[in-house]
Amino acid sequence: TEKLHNWIKKYEKSSIQGIQSFIHGIKRDIVAVENAIKFEYSNGLAEGKINKIKLIKRMMYGRCKFETLKNKILLIEHN
Repeated sequence: TEKLHNWIKKYEKSSIQGIQSFIHGIKRDIVAVENAIKFEYSNGLAEGKINKIKLIKRMMYGRCKFETLKNKILLIEHN
């Protein structure tokens, strides 16, 4: 994490807007970024599955019951 903080200090005064925006995002959630560097595990896989389920749910909104949604998700996951 020391290298991360050194990198932030080095580039936070950059004239490139994209880099400044990126650094601002890192600083906003610095604890999560440091944990991603420190630990080899993450919840990324679970978050991806949740996002996929939410997408399917939004696409089917108002068109089915829970049982149909569950079957569709199971069908997609097993193909």
